[in-house]
Parts: sequence; C-alpha cells; structure tokens
Amino acid sequence: MLNNSEYKNKKVLVLGLAKSGVSAAKLLHRLGALVTVNDKKQFDDNKDAQALLDEGVTVITGSHPVELLDEGFSLMVKNPGIPYSNPMVVRAQELGISVITEPELAFSVSDSTWVGVTGSNGKTTTTTLIGLMLNEREGAGKAYDAGNIGIPVTGVVQKAGAADTVVCELSSFMLVGIQKLHPHIAVLTNIYEAHLDWHGSRANYVKAKMRITMNQTRDDFFIMNWDLPEMHELAKQSRATIVPFSRKGAAGARATLTDGWLCFDGEQIMKADELQIPGDHNIENALAAIAAAKLSGTSNAAIVDVLHRFTGVKHRIQYVETVDGRKVYNDSKATNVEASTVALNAFRQPIVLLAGGLDRHLPMDDLLPLVKQHVRAMVTFGETAPLMEALAHQAGIPFTRTDNVKTAVPLAFAASQPGDVILLSPAAASWDQYPNFEVRGDEFIDAVTQYAEKKG
Repeated sequence: MLNNSEYKNKKVLVLGLAKSGVSAAKLLHRLGALVTVNDKKQFDDNKDAQALLDEGVTVITGSHPVELLDEGFSLMVKNPGIPYSNPMVVRAQELGISVITEPELAFSVSDSTWVGVTGSNGKTTTTTLIGLMLNEREGAGKAYDAGNIGIPVTGVVQKAGAADTVVCELSSFMLVGIQKLHPHIAVLTNIYEAHLDWHGSRANYVKAKMRITMNQTRDDFFIMNWDLPEMHELAKQSRATIVPFSRKGAAGARATLTDGWLCFDGEQIMKADELQIPGDHNIENALAAIAAAKLSGTSNAAIVDVLHRFTGVKHRIQYVETVDGRKVYNDSKATNVEASTVALNAFRQPIVLLAGGLDRHLPMDDLLPLVKQHVRAMVTFGETAPLMEALAHQAGIPFTRTDNVKTAVPLAFAASQPGDVILLSPAAASWDQYPNFEVRGDEFIDAVTQYAEKKG
C-alpha cells in the first residue's frame, strides 16, 4: 500500500456500513482522516458501529440526518447499494462534496497492478478463476481477490504490495462511484438487462459498466464478449487494446472455443469438456479468465491445472458431490428467475429441482420452457412454492412440497434416478426462511452430506 497522506486531517463521511463501509472507515482512520460513519441501523443493534466507536471513529446511527453534511466534509464514501437519489447523496453533490465508492478509495492508496471484472453474469466465477490462475505464476507476486466477490478491497490493498495483483469484481453500483480507478486489465463478461430500478434505464446501466475502461490507455487491455453484437460498438468507446473472447466462433476473437478446445491466439490449451463447471456460460467465463491469465504471463500448464480442479464458486452452480449416481449442485445464489435460467441451461442430464423462497410477486413464467425441457421432478418450499408448483403442473411433472431446504434433500433423492442432477436453484431470495442465500446453501450442503453418510 502507498504511504498516502492525501487523507490526513481530511473530514470524510462514510455513508452506510456493512463490510465495505467498516473496512473503508478503518482504512481512512489509519490514514489519519477525521472519519464520521453514518448508518441507519440503531446503535444498540449495530456491532459494526460499536466497534468503530471503540477505535475512535465518530459514529452517528439510527437515521441519515441531512444537516450532518453542513459540517464541512470534503469526501463521502458511499455504500454502493445506496442510490444517488438518496437525500444525503443529493445534498452532498449540491455542496460539491466528492462522492465515491469503496473501490475508488482503495485504488487511491494502492501500488498493485489491478484487474477489474464486471458484467451482468459470471463476474464472481471469472474473478475467482483469474485469481487462481495468477497465483500459479512462477516468480510473480500474489494475486488477491476482492470487491463485489464479498471481500472489501480497502482491506486487501493494505496487504498487497507493488509486486502483487488485485483482482477486483466491480458491480455497476461500484463503478458509478469511481473517478481514477484504472485496471491494467478490464473484463466485461456480458451485458443483459439488470438493476434497472436502481439505474433508471438500460442505457444508464450500460454506461455504468463501461466506466471500468474509462481510465484505460492503449497500454492496457479490455477483454470483451465478442458473441454479443453490442460489444463491438461499445469497444469503440475504449482507448484500451481490445481482447475479444468467443464461444461461438466470432471473427477476430483471441480466446475461443475451437473444435471443442479452449484456445488463445490459436493455441490449444484444454478440451472444454474437461471443465469441472457445467454450462455454456462457464465456457465463456473460462475463456475470459484464460485471456486475462495469458496477458499476465500465466503458463498453459498452470491454467489447465486450475480449470481441472475448480468446481465452482460456492453457492453458484457449485458441485457438491455425487451420491448414488446423482450429481448434486448448490446454486443457492440463484435468487431470481434469470439466475435459475442459467443453471437449468447448464445441464444435459434430467434435473430434480429444489426451488422456492421469498415471494416478490414477480412472474416465474420464463422458467416454464426450461422446466419442460430439463426437469424430471420438483421439490418446493418457501413462499413461492405455489408458483413453482404451478410451473410443474403446466410442465406435466411431479412435485412435492416440504418445509425447507433440509427436508427437501431426501425427497429430491427419492424423486431422482441414477444419472440425474439434483439441483438447488431456488429462483427466489432466501429471506422468507434464511438470513441470506449463503446460510440456505450451507444447510443444503450439510443435508446432502448427512444423507450421503446415512447411505454410506
């Protein structure tokens, strides 16, 4: 980390805590800033705020008082999820206070090389693969995964030095709040319609994603999905050297799927069917990661080693184990229809689907063709169980309702046959029964392990 004096005695407001806010506040305090944190959660129930107060940080909780901004702050570090329509953010901008997100703060004190990864889908898998591949390089520094992957980057940059690489997953929310962040390698996995309630329009969403390349030069690289025609036009907005990848044989691509092989610049690296993670989308993620790894000097042997042993990011079509001839996958992160669509398309084998969760009163109709095509039977739970059962009824497949993920596991095995896939892909958030999708996924994994031990 750079010995940065830019923040010494500077009045900074950290708006919203969670992991990234706590980490940003601690870094700023370490750098000598006069830090105030403001979080909506009441102080008595706010362990993060209590801990920061003990460290000497000024803490204001329970509400977002706009008048607080009259105290002469020169910088606001905003939680990425807080929209720019928030009264605190609006007032900060009216007062000329610079508003950034946590990755921008981290970059300003980092002397590491940065790889930035964004996209509508595949960000976490691609980020993870790149980090694993870069850590296989001989004679190179360490690669650190960070960002939207769930690891605050302001913590990582305090460990990463000039010889190291920060591989940072960047959400559209984060990217709106950057100013000077400059990845040497940027990756855009894909762009679909997402987060329009936050961004206001698809055009704004795309504009946010493209901020990942706004500070790049021709000495940098921008890896893009060349199978999407929109990317060909967006590439013209970047000054970086464009490195296209293609699963479908798009002309000009450098990372390709060719005759069943994953290739870079025409050189065969590995057969695609040797990937441990299923689905066409994961072929694309692997191609993007291969491009970043090759541009960073990683050997083919190291890339192959990573792809042979990588079984998926936890809770994202994660291979769990094979029990009684059934392959079991945990896709608890599928908190909406779009994510479950990706999961159902990832398999050619018949699927017994475990699905259900928080009812956001959104339609499930887009799943029907995939349920008809791929699903043998369904086990449902949670508030959306009736919606999932309606799909099963329309598809003409059997279904069973149960209490939760744990009780769903033995029912799924009973409804399956050897050679089938048992897939937890809820198509709904977890909050009707679980604190988060991680807890839901962990309960599923534990239940599968217990079932396997009993069969033992």
